[in-house]
Amino acid sequence: EVQLVESGGGLVQPGGSLRLSCGRSGYTYANYCVGWFRQAPGKEREGVATIDSDGNTEYTDSVKGRFIISRDNAEFTFSLHMNDLKPEDTAKYYCAYSSILAVTTLNADLFNHWGQGTQVTVSS
Repeated sequence: EVQLVESGGGLVQPGGSLRLSCGRSGYTYANYCVGWFRQAPGKEREGVATIDSDGNTEYTDSVKGRFIISRDNAEFTFSLHMNDLKPEDTAKYYCAYSSILAVTTLNADLFNHWGQGTQVTVSS
């Protein structure tokens, strides 16, 4: 079993930056994919960024050039560095872990472990 805990959300002004962190504990899989997803009120859940066990990354178009997904060397913490934030980035952000897929994907159905989420609000 894998447990995930997100942190780092909050209120930020447009153009500002935040770093979200996802702490992983439990079983360690050699091959995996970790993703950040977000869901705003009244909208569907959206894949934002993913990183696989080889370090490959994938981003949704709306965050390319602004967000960076990374991991620490021990692969216990996965971060989402968010820059130039916009009001449309406001959402609850979730960290997810796939132990059944070892390539990048933004398909939430392929992730079998989820954190509780952290709120990000971009507003002046």
